[in-house]
Amino acid sequence: MGQVKGFHVAVVGATGAVGQQMLQTLENRHFPISQLTLLSSARSAGKKVMFNNEEYTVQEAKPESFEGVDIALFSAGGSVSKELAPEAAKRGAIVIDNTSAFRMDENIPLVVPEVNEEDLHKHNGIIANPNCSTIQMVVALEPVRQKYGLKKVIVSTYQAVSGAGAAAIQELKEQSKSLLNGESYEAKILPVKSEQKHYQIAFNAIPQIDKFTDNGFTYEEMKMINETKKIMHMPELHVAATCVRLPVETGHSESVYFEIDSQGVSANEMKQLLQEAPGVVLEDDPENQVYPMPANAVGKNDVFVGRIRKDIDEDLGFHMWVVSDNLLKGAAWNSVQIAESLVKLGLVK
Repeated sequence: MGQVKGFHVAVVGATGAVGQQMLQTLENRHFPISQLTLLSSARSAGKKVMFNNEEYTVQEAKPESFEGVDIALFSAGGSVSKELAPEAAKRGAIVIDNTSAFRMDENIPLVVPEVNEEDLHKHNGIIANPNCSTIQMVVALEPVRQKYGLKKVIVSTYQAVSGAGAAAIQELKEQSKSLLNGESYEAKILPVKSEQKHYQIAFNAIPQIDKFTDNGFTYEEMKMINETKKIMHMPELHVAATCVRLPVETGHSESVYFEIDSQGVSANEMKQLLQEAPGVVLEDDPENQVYPMPANAVGKNDVFVGRIRKDIDEDLGFHMWVVSDNLLKGAAWNSVQIAESLVKLGLVK
């Protein structure tokens, strides 16, 4: 990043799974920090957190907590963001929000740096981080859109339980242990934390993430549909999604079918394009069973792409398999990447 001055950075939700990943990513990237403020709910205030071998005390997040803050990374739930993000922006901080609170607000940019970094120039104090499953898909699709055009996307996701939080990971472990021991268990969280039914996730696949909308799609599926169109500036793009929760701890996988505008493009040309794409790692050697898998993506910032093949019946159609760590590129890394882009573009003083 070159020599730049340090910034006062606040992390809201510092004790949560994504907040912890944000801190680890800031540390790994040597982000220039002159002062660090760690914030949380009143329940978690007072906890101790290590950063760069120094102990910090987590404080309760209040409007006045953002005085003098340059960049505020939010990952503490939509209600917290709606209440405190405008307060932080009002005090001069640039908010990078990891919740769904502002994603579809037409006045707030929704940013994946490999795709639409230039939208950061339009921010008015708040920048939205997209849904984890959307992020990895658009990173893989953007180079395709740029070179060959894009007119249709149909995605089926295979999403890890970490996307539902630390409690869902614990539930997966407890259910797996109980079932293997022939014991009973209680399903508490998945598919959604609500008054709706909960189902076994261990040794199962749940074709519901979030609640259903009136059109039969879930809110998670509608996020992917609407966010993809907004990020790519393609309101006319045909997008459909089916989102499924699997008993995988971390790492989302996606089967993506897409149609391009250009005739006569081969699978090898598509592979070459993606091999050179920013933020993408090509893992595509079927003869040697080389393809992306979530177990291998954990702890890595990249989006992994493989199983690239041309559709048998549609000359403009292609299939690919996309995998990424949903807590990193899907959340913490994309947020820190946005912060790095703000510094690079001179948008944070």
